[in-house]
Amino acid sequence: MIESIPNAKDLEIKPAFEERYRLLLGKDYDTFMKYSTSYIRKAIRVNTLKITVPELVKRLEDRWTLEPVPWCKEGFWIRHKGKGNEERFDVGNLVEHMLGFIYVQDPASMIPPLVLDPNPGDLVLDLCAAPGSKTTQLAMYMQNKGVIVANDIKVDRLKPLGLNLQRCGVSNAIISQMYGQRFSRMEQKFDKVLVDGPCTGTGTIRRSLKTLRMWSPNMVKKLAKEQKRLVESGFSVLKKGGTLVYSTCTQEPEENEGVVSWLLEKYPDADLVDIKLNIQSSKPILEFAGVKFDSQVSKCLRIYPQDNDSEGFFVAKIRKTEEK
Repeated sequence: MIESIPNAKDLEIKPAFEERYRLLLGKDYDTFMKYSTSYIRKAIRVNTLKITVPELVKRLEDRWTLEPVPWCKEGFWIRHKGKGNEERFDVGNLVEHMLGFIYVQDPASMIPPLVLDPNPGDLVLDLCAAPGSKTTQLAMYMQNKGVIVANDIKVDRLKPLGLNLQRCGVSNAIISQMYGQRFSRMEQKFDKVLVDGPCTGTGTIRRSLKTLRMWSPNMVKKLAKEQKRLVESGFSVLKKGGTLVYSTCTQEPEENEGVVSWLLEKYPDADLVDIKLNIQSSKPILEFAGVKFDSQVSKCLRIYPQDNDSEGFFVAKIRKTEEK
């Protein structure tokens, strides 16, 4: 049962936001807002670079209830077994977290690395890596073999990225600080590329109510332009036959299906791939506000907070083929 955030009732919803999201969601708008203004369930991902899933469960199960995440075998929703004043919410203060045995991560955020599915020995680019939740997950799947270039532009985000890589025992990552668009000038090609782009974050309102205050139509347009530059840069350094995953934590069609549709139109060697996960999802948007998107975007994964009681997310899996 979801629990409303106490001060959410005093939150002022911008008329432009409500109008836009009623158009997007129709009869599901109220449900979307109900979940978006309710506490998010805490979740963890077991870091198998340092501990096995059964060993971690054994360490915590006497004090914590662990509910498996259906689409990620290392993921669990976590709730303390104590009652009243004895109940704990500070999962980040657990010894297991400090030792790097677990990473506090929303289950929706676990999807992009799962979909990218890197192999040990791959050369992987994580274009917008900080603070490192997905980078550490990629390294886990690669068993610390191969190389991950973990890039971010903001110097204040590199510190937590480095600390998280160290805490989780990641030894196959190289940190870089540069505009993601600059990678397009490089001759180096990658087997796999993750572009988890900066976005308006409207799938994470329940994590930060200020997202609603910051949102504006101009912000959507500005970020969509930046996302196109980033995904184009990532695609340009992808090997033929390689896979790129584009993801955001926003629900905006222009930042999601719109960006993917733009890439498909510009690059004939870009093909969308079906995503098969044991997860509840909603239909991708094929047309919004009079703009039609490429029909291939029906293969993308669009998740609202109410679908799985998680963050909202968008994920597209793109393969570079021989030019058509």
